[in-house]
Amino acid sequence: MEIDVILDTRASADQLAELGQIAEKNGIRGVWVSSLLDSRDPFTNLSVLAQSTTRLNLGPVAVNPYDMHPVRIASALLTLNELADGRARIVIGGGGEALDSLGIKPQRRVRVVAECVEIIKAAASGQPVSHLGEIFQVSNLRLNWLQADPPPIYVGASMQQMLGMSARVADGIMMSDMPPPAATRAVATLDRALQENSSGRPKFQTNCFAAWHVYEDAEQARQEARQWLVLRGIFRPWLLREFLADEDVELVMRSGAAFWKAFNAQAHIVEGVPDSVLDALVDNLTFTACVEDLDRKLEKLHEYAASGLSGISLRLYQDPAASIRLLGERVLPAIR
Repeated sequence: MEIDVILDTRASADQLAELGQIAEKNGIRGVWVSSLLDSRDPFTNLSVLAQSTTRLNLGPVAVNPYDMHPVRIASALLTLNELADGRARIVIGGGGEALDSLGIKPQRRVRVVAECVEIIKAAASGQPVSHLGEIFQVSNLRLNWLQADPPPIYVGASMQQMLGMSARVADGIMMSDMPPPAATRAVATLDRALQENSSGRPKFQTNCFAAWHVYEDAEQARQEARQWLVLRGIFRPWLLREFLADEDVELVMRSGAAFWKAFNAQAHIVEGVPDSVLDALVDNLTFTACVEDLDRKLEKLHEYAASGLSGISLRLYQDPAASIRLLGERVLPAIR
């Protein structure tokens, strides 16, 4: 199983390039950058990294076709791919809570994402594109400036319908914040869909987004992990039932405002939610530990590898350079 890192694209292009060079030297397969409303543009911000590395894969996660038209996504991605000599890639998602700030209410997510992927792939072929879909229409488009091979297109997918669609139209998937047992079931669902489409792994790539909070100070790690819990997909009751009692699942589901309040205040205490529940969320949905206890997290990475993942993408937070070096020195040799 390979390791990618996910960096915050609010960092400058020069900062991303510096971190990417450290990642390349430490054997990391690729760098993803988050695509957020309050961040720098991920495609432009990766341009310096694209030209200052030679092996590293790179791209944004996750771009959605609700606030950026698929043709514009294709143009930006393929320009980045040209700058990177064919090392670009992308995760297409179905939007998220951030769209609320734009007044956008995502509808028909599976169909919208499917048509987006189809348009990007058609544009990347260099052939004329005419797409008359249920959602998007494109007429007589041709990108005749293309030079690099088409980049792989991943879909952010964790549940049955999105997984099934991904098996039909995409090159890979990236699940989000899934414990190993849930990831194992998702991969099994994906495999059935791939078989129906005369495809399979490892050609079709499987990846999972996970938060990495590993520091010398165990308390620092846990407090940071708690602060970011609201972005860990915690409002999925079917997933929470993997490790929480029903009454605790109900508590989490009705505590959304409290989790957002803690996040906005950068607080590690969530009003009305006991430490035992917060710690269960952290332990099951993130990699959180002190460096001395790293071996336990290596066991979890082995569980992910056994689930069928070809890679895992670790979202880094404070001092990403130190985290990258730790991954290169201690983690990669143990899981390859």
